[in-house]
Amino acid sequence: MGEKVLLVLGDGMRSDALEASGHPYIHEFLQKSAYDLSAQTVMPSVTLPCHMSLFHSVDPDRHGILTNVYVPQVRPVRGLFETLDAAGKTCSIFYDWEELRDVWRPGHMMRASFIGGRYIGYDRSNACLLEQVLTHLHNDAPDFAFFYCGVTDHMGHDFGWMGEEYLKGVRQVWDDIQKLRQALPDYTIIVTADHGGHGRGHGSDLPEDMTIPVIANGPAFAPGPFARPVNIKDIAPTVAALLGVAADPDWEGRALV
Repeated sequence: MGEKVLLVLGDGMRSDALEASGHPYIHEFLQKSAYDLSAQTVMPSVTLPCHMSLFHSVDPDRHGILTNVYVPQVRPVRGLFETLDAAGKTCSIFYDWEELRDVWRPGHMMRASFIGGRYIGYDRSNACLLEQVLTHLHNDAPDFAFFYCGVTDHMGHDFGWMGEEYLKGVRQVWDDIQKLRQALPDYTIIVTADHGGHGRGHGSDLPEDMTIPVIANGPAFAPGPFARPVNIKDIAPTVAALLGVAADPDWEGRALV
């Protein structure tokens, strides 16, 4: 298809938090997008395993990452960034949780920008990264960019999922999405989460932990619910299809276009 794609992920952003946050832009965005607010992540519903499954389109028992500590894959699966780079597509990543450095292999990134949220505060790191995303995508136009927002997960762990501080973090992510959509009309924007959460944690198979939103806004997507249930493993093949790149044969997910 040859489009440009921006993936925005709110760490720990539960689907039911969208309505609960009261952000006025969410309804407008949903009306113009394809979506599944009952999409499922993988077990364990933990940040690094979920991201590895997102970008490698296999379950954790296949890529071998079961905690937030990276270990080399015994039988490596090629990830989305490596697959796109091999096809001549440019990729960039912006993130404020350092463990995400392991979701791609060196030598495949146009730009990788990290700001330590735990050192300067995730609300501040999010704001700094947003400005970098806007400038880089406007000036350099990578084919695929990933913008990770850690503020939601941080607020969940510190104050509890679905509490006011957590919902404030959700509203910040949607402030970002609104600015990105208005500034980047040529990009398809996909919004998702890695997992949900309950109490002050996550990692279980409870629906509160396993249910995530997947929302796709762009010319390839007819507004309304997706025709089939969506899994986090479907995101990598979807991005590849939007960019006109064949999915890796090891991937288990299916493109949504």
